[in-house]
Amino acid sequence: MSLRSFLLKRIAYTVLLIFFVILLNWVIFEAMPGVSGNLYQILGQSGRLGPAQYHRQIELYGLDKPYWERFVDYFKAMITFQFGFSYQSNTDVTTELIQQGTLFNTLELLGTATLMAIIIGVFLGILVSRKRGSALDNFWVTSSLTTFSLPTFFMGILLIFIFSSTLNWFPAGGIAPSIWNNASLNAKPDILGQIVVRLQYLFLPALTLTLFSYGGFLLLTRATMGEALSDDYILTARAKGLSERTILVKHAFKNASLPVITSSALAFGSILSGAIITETIFNWPGLGFWLYGAVLSKDFPVMQALFYIIALSVIAANFISDILYGIVDPRIKYE
Repeated sequence: MSLRSFLLKRIAYTVLLIFFVILLNWVIFEAMPGVSGNLYQILGQSGRLGPAQYHRQIELYGLDKPYWERFVDYFKAMITFQFGFSYQSNTDVTTELIQQGTLFNTLELLGTATLMAIIIGVFLGILVSRKRGSALDNFWVTSSLTTFSLPTFFMGILLIFIFSSTLNWFPAGGIAPSIWNNASLNAKPDILGQIVVRLQYLFLPALTLTLFSYGGFLLLTRATMGEALSDDYILTARAKGLSERTILVKHAFKNASLPVITSSALAFGSILSGAIITETIFNWPGLGFWLYGAVLSKDFPVMQALFYIIALSVIAANFISDILYGIVDPRIKYE
């Protein structure tokens, strides 16, 4: 099968999968109790919402329509990324997602942490693969297993205690100084100063997620490299007098990188799911923190939109990883 045929088949499969995700996402939230009959409690306005206002809210969210009309409206909304209005704030979900910086904050935090985890994990995995059983290997494997096993809330609180409360090197939470929110004050520094301050606020939550994630890439790289280094072509490369760096990077890792590519693609695909615990601990206003608030307030439109976006990200990550396989390893045949 040619690459073009594979792409057409994979795109058709992806479109079908997206349709089932949309259908399942709709069924789950329609089956939840309290979507329409308990709107007073959902909005948190049971003491202030009168009957006329209540019916206007029902019409606003389309809860007065039959199920098939609601599904058609919902399907169109998902395809066009018009997710309706939040129960809690009565604002457009898409506007709240983009204009208020929620999406950017998560991309900043999770993107930085995921990239650092992949780089550190792969580098250390390659490093220890050539010295399996040594003290260096045992140290990094034990360290990675330890940080991978610790809960993120524990590591976050510990880092806050050490670097914020004790040493006072970094802020304990938030994304910027609260004084920046006061528009009447010219409190913001220049662009370079703003970047430095943002990095200070980013350091602790990004470090928490990096420590939690890098171990998986280290162990995966170490395992795949161990298999590759035992093959005959590595012995041939060493017999030719090639340097150890060339053997490890250009020969062994290139052939052992496919599982790492899959894991990396899925890691980037899950970025938009946010980091609920870490963002809550550090008061980081990202998608995870927003989703946590939506669950507590039963804000179904927000939850529905975020679950759909998360599913799309994972589907896209799988699609990209399948394409990258053939680019990295030409021996792979598309079937």
